[in-house]
Amino acid sequence: MIHTLDHMSEAEGAVLRAMFEARKHVFVDLLKWDIPVLAGTWELDQFDDREATYLIISDGNGGHFASSRLLKTVGPHILGELYPDLVDGEVPSGANILEITRFCLDRSLRAAERRHARDRLVTALTAYAIEHGITAYTGVAEIGWFRQIANFGWRCALLGLPRIVEGRTLVAMRIEIDHETPELLAAGGIWTVPAWQPSGMAPELRA
Repeated sequence: MIHTLDHMSEAEGAVLRAMFEARKHVFVDLLKWDIPVLAGTWELDQFDDREATYLIISDGNGGHFASSRLLKTVGPHILGELYPDLVDGEVPSGANILEITRFCLDRSLRAAERRHARDRLVTALTAYAIEHGITAYTGVAEIGWFRQIANFGWRCALLGLPRIVEGRTLVAMRIEIDHETPELLAAGGIWTVPAWQPSGMAPELRA
């Protein structure tokens, strides 16, 4: 099941809580990021506010498979606030540009399950962008993760040279989204049929 949620989604509180707990397991316990933890259980930061949107893949019973947070680039966001030096020139921003953050795959999943959850989340991100008139995503990633993202098949490029920040090699990236993106992801073996279908999508990508 695919959820599109924000902090006002009271009816889906269990899904949000499962996501924040999964983020703690991945980003704090596994990757050892020095970021806030609420009550020793959930990972949240200053960008988890009323402007954030979450795409969450769940099992339909509140269990978390994968998730990502989307931030508006016309307001405070990670690249603009914390890492603008990763960009050569101005940080991309606009109503049609969102930032992807906290791309999280649940640690409880096995390898094949993780890949399937990843593909579903990338598909959901693309479908969401097309449906809402988003033409690009930006983001900050470690260089190894960026290489994986760039190989998904969509149009993804660096916004500047890699930099070492607190022992991690980070890059800023921009992912272009348009009605060709599903076909590009399908050619890369990533695309899965999403729960909703943006208008104008090729028929062979709908079923």
